[in-house]
Amino acid sequence: MTDQPRRVCYVLPVFDEGAGITAFHAALVTATDARPDLAFEFVYVDDGSRDDSLERLLKLREHDDRVTVLSLARNVGHQMAVTAGIDAAHGTADAVIVMDSDLQDPPAVSLDLIARWEAGADVVYAQRRTRRDTFFKRTTASGFYWLLDKMAETPIPRNVGDFRLMDRRVVAEVVKYREHNRFLRGIVAQVGFRQEALLFDRDERFAGSSKYPLRTMLRLAGDGVFGFSTEPLKMITRIGLAISFLSLVGVLYVLGVRIFDPDDSVPGWAFLAVSMFFLGGVQLIVLGVIGSYVGRTYIEVLDRPLYSVSLAARGSVADRSAP
Repeated sequence: MTDQPRRVCYVLPVFDEGAGITAFHAALVTATDARPDLAFEFVYVDDGSRDDSLERLLKLREHDDRVTVLSLARNVGHQMAVTAGIDAAHGTADAVIVMDSDLQDPPAVSLDLIARWEAGADVVYAQRRTRRDTFFKRTTASGFYWLLDKMAETPIPRNVGDFRLMDRRVVAEVVKYREHNRFLRGIVAQVGFRQEALLFDRDERFAGSSKYPLRTMLRLAGDGVFGFSTEPLKMITRIGLAISFLSLVGVLYVLGVRIFDPDDSVPGWAFLAVSMFFLGGVQLIVLGVIGSYVGRTYIEVLDRPLYSVSLAARGSVADRSAP
């Protein structure tokens, strides 16, 4: 009796990648063909694409039964799409590899992740040694990782996206985290286990445009900070103490002038007006920070489903309902 080969599942989020998805799948198949001793499944998660991505994915499935296609009922974002793929792979795969489908994450590098996993690592995250992006993209990404490093209470590696391999034990823990404002790289870091970095050179996007503009990056940074740190709340206290100290200094100065040099005393209405506007701005910022935490708490209390699946094509049957 022969042992069953270990099963590796690729989770591949897709959003408007119709122009390059065929080339990506060909590269992925070429890479994985080098490991005939493993069983592979390619779980493509269409995140409400507006182009022909879904049609192209279903055509790939016609020629390769290892392809699984999940189509979400609407666009819910990259992190939710990855979550849907991980949920589908949970319980069936010995290891799960998450990577983007735009060829910026080279499929050949995933074999190095597998090798590290076979050597004993539970999580192997691909850490970018170089990246071929615009100056604006590199600058904003650098600021993003700097902010996380300074604010997040859970240590999160720099220059690391969602391109990683997770052992089935890690996946079993990750699927327990059901928060709506998701930051998966933080969740994986918090889970623990033996985690290793693998340096790689990130390629240029094969086709299409980036799905992480500045607005999305800022929202993701917020999810990382507010989801894994109470530092903003602590900063409110520090700001309050600093303003109180400055106010005390101002009071002492005014009293000193009134007592020791009353002739030079000036009403100072302009200074008073500026101070009021400054304090008003600080108060609005404080309310905004508190509101962010309260709003996230409200969303979690509602406990709504993370996503809805409109089509699941897996195995030999295409089901028009959630798996």
